[in-house]
Amino acid sequence: MLSTAFTKTFGIRHPIVQGGMQWVGRAELVAAVANAGALGLLTALTQPTPEDLAREIARTRELTDQPFGVNLTILPAITPPPYEEYRQVIIESGVKIVETAGSNPAPHLPDFHAAGVKVLHKCTSVRHAIKAQDSGVDGISIDGFECAGHPGEDDIPGLVLIAAAAEQITIPMVASGGFADGRGLVAALALGADGINMGTRFMCTAESPIHQNIKEAIVAAKETDTELIFRPLRNTARVASNTVSREVVEILDRGGKFEDVRDLVAGARGRTVFENGDPEAGIWTAGTVQGIIHDIPTAGELVERIIAEAEALIAERLAGLSVPVSA
Repeated sequence: MLSTAFTKTFGIRHPIVQGGMQWVGRAELVAAVANAGALGLLTALTQPTPEDLAREIARTRELTDQPFGVNLTILPAITPPPYEEYRQVIIESGVKIVETAGSNPAPHLPDFHAAGVKVLHKCTSVRHAIKAQDSGVDGISIDGFECAGHPGEDDIPGLVLIAAAAEQITIPMVASGGFADGRGLVAALALGADGINMGTRFMCTAESPIHQNIKEAIVAAKETDTELIFRPLRNTARVASNTVSREVVEILDRGGKFEDVRDLVAGARGRTVFENGDPEAGIWTAGTVQGIIHDIPTAGELVERIIAEAEALIAERLAGLSVPVSA
């Protein structure tokens, strides 16, 4: 078993996190990940109301007696969700781990910490990771440019970003973006991280609550089959390449505004993709890591495989490398 600062601080057996994913982070997947000894995260805003989140937490508890957490993504909006109410549900439900993302988590930390909740904050840059560390979060998830969803605007791939963050971050840190197997876990540990966060890879598991057609589309896709939308708006998002995402890129590259693509990128259309299985029906997120995803195992099989691969790499391949002894 690989024991790291992350597993010790957050009370998880394996240094693997199933990150928050809109429409995907539901009870079936989260419980399967938790039962495998990794950290599964419900996605709070997938639930329409705080009351729905409370029910989903209860449903998860019916499926696992292992620790799991909740992702709370905090984004600016004209009419923001009732974040304080979601936060209170998390606390009252007895959940002890939260992944925050988006805006500064500082306003939420006093209530979470008073309730004994540990906070893992997702960042896309070293400067934001330092700010989150200084604000008092318990762990950092550093998200490289390879990731699905919002990679920030710096375009720093994980190979550099993880190492750069490790030079500044003293609390537990997991690496996000581009991870799918034991090779990635060992690489992340070598770069200074204490574990890995995976989204696209967990989308492509038996328990993932998305249509089988989409899982098969991920398996069939190459690492080049994604698009970066909203680049001219400086709100970049990495999504699967399809007719809709390519049209969005073309419109914005021509000088179009958000209003010109609003209907194309509507969240309801993306949800339809996952529910009905038509990969061309709307925008849906996927990372470049899809190029090294080749099957649809159970979450338990996936976690077990990654840990076994990582341990074998450390004990056999790396241990077998010849290191000259200087005179």
